[in-house]
Amino acid sequence: MIDLYYWPTPNGHKVTLMLEETGLPYRIQPVNIGAGDQFTPAFLAISPNNKMPALVDHPPTDGGAPQSVFESGAILLYLAEKTGRFLPADTRGRVAVLEWLFWQMAGLGPMSGQMGHFNVYAPEKIPYAIERYNNEVRRLHGVMDKRLAQSAYLGGDDYSIADMASYPWIGAYDTLPVDVDAFPNLKRWHDAIAARPATQRAYALREKVNPQAGKPLSEEERKHLFGQR
Repeated sequence: MIDLYYWPTPNGHKVTLMLEETGLPYRIQPVNIGAGDQFTPAFLAISPNNKMPALVDHPPTDGGAPQSVFESGAILLYLAEKTGRFLPADTRGRVAVLEWLFWQMAGLGPMSGQMGHFNVYAPEKIPYAIERYNNEVRRLHGVMDKRLAQSAYLGGDDYSIADMASYPWIGAYDTLPVDVDAFPNLKRWHDAIAARPATQRAYALREKVNPQAGKPLSEEERKHLFGQR
């Protein structure tokens, strides 16, 4: 059994996408980041950067003690290697998938998160920051669109952990829709992933785990999410 420390955010969705695709047995351990659960000593023991998701694999492949993993990209890679799925075995295919996985971790995720923060959550509108991150995310969407004009998925012809990493960050904010007319290949890719049964199961967890998802943040939630040093 795998314990998944999770809250329904884009980074959390990455891991439930993978777990639902592979069929590995897992149980969710909710980490309410608005209530500060990510700062408890027990959680910091497995995720020292106080970020979720994280997991503990109780039957690791080496047969040893339970294996903890933090950082969503590392978790996807760990699960791909554990199951032998969604990461090509050949060198060139593996490199392509890892390139796009790290591209998401270093670019699409952080830039989309900053775009969301300054457009949706910031207490004051800062035009420079809004323009800066809107432009950068649009540029990254263009990079994806060009890649997806060449292949069905980011890593090549097959669905992979690179796609699972990127998918939740496309259209993550309801008030910041993607310009689908400008990026038709991105739209085709996104629609195909959305139609997968495992994707639908993964996203159904959102309402089960956090029925208040989408509601305005309280001052306490803002403090836990944005006020830490």
